[in-house]
Amino acid sequence: MASEGGNWFSKLKSGLTRSSSKLADGIGAIFTKRRLDAEAIEELEELLITADMGVETAAALTAELARTRFDKEIEPAEVRAALADQIAAILEPVAKPLTLDPAYKPHVVLVVGVNGTGKTTTIGKLAKQWRDQGKTVMLAAGDTFRAAAIEQIQVWGERSNSPVVAGKTGADAAGLAYEALERARAEAVDVLMIDTAGRLHNNTGLMAELEKIARVLKKIDGDAPHDCLLVLDATVGQNAHAQVETFARMTNVTGLAVTKLDGSARGGVLVALAQRFGLPVNAIGVGEGIEDLRPFEAKAFARALMGLED
Repeated sequence: MASEGGNWFSKLKSGLTRSSSKLADGIGAIFTKRRLDAEAIEELEELLITADMGVETAAALTAELARTRFDKEIEPAEVRAALADQIAAILEPVAKPLTLDPAYKPHVVLVVGVNGTGKTTTIGKLAKQWRDQGKTVMLAAGDTFRAAAIEQIQVWGERSNSPVVAGKTGADAAGLAYEALERARAEAVDVLMIDTAGRLHNNTGLMAELEKIARVLKKIDGDAPHDCLLVLDATVGQNAHAQVETFARMTNVTGLAVTKLDGSARGGVLVALAQRFGLPVNAIGVGEGIEDLRPFEAKAFARALMGLED
């Protein structure tokens, strides 16, 4: 692996320390000088549930461990390695980066999520990364409900050298999205990223707004938006399930970006989401820096979650 990859693994492992320490300490407490008996399996299942892997995933992981090693002496390191392999197998099918289709000019990415998940920051980081790859990017400040969101995306526009289409606070989000797509097409931009509001306390209004945005985009390009990225904050743990369900009802979510994994002991929720929904995980974030948002790699994440070396 290149040094950059090694550095990223170190950062990922460091970011997941709170999650991995909880799991490693718990596994060590259960399996030091002990056989894998029914009681140990039950304790391990409870530990995995408290690490936000969910009941279904925890049961599946422990059942597989019991199938291959039941009633045998087993070391904590062996348990962690076996779980890492199983978790990687669950995550592998969903580890898919957000790839741009050059057939679309622009490739339209609608970004959704509740307020506070790091939605606008994720847009800014992706914009900067694509700009660094030589792509042209345009941003649309579609969260017209909050003045702070408009200001924040304008700051990221400057940082990434990407033009921003913005209106006044309270402006019609769909109208702004339509204007942004018209302009992006006229300028043959590679990517148009559209921020949106995340007011879940007003589900019906938000749903109507997202439906309207999608509807007006299709008037210009019948395939738009080409991706709908749902940004989730890992610190909310199991509440992330309800957010996926809600936004999947509102719009055609094509992938997830999971942020703030470094601020949480709940990294296991990503495994539960993969098992339950099977949605592509396009990117994960383990810090504030632009380089701290990266495409998701199943094996690296699974090993870091279990506190193992790459």
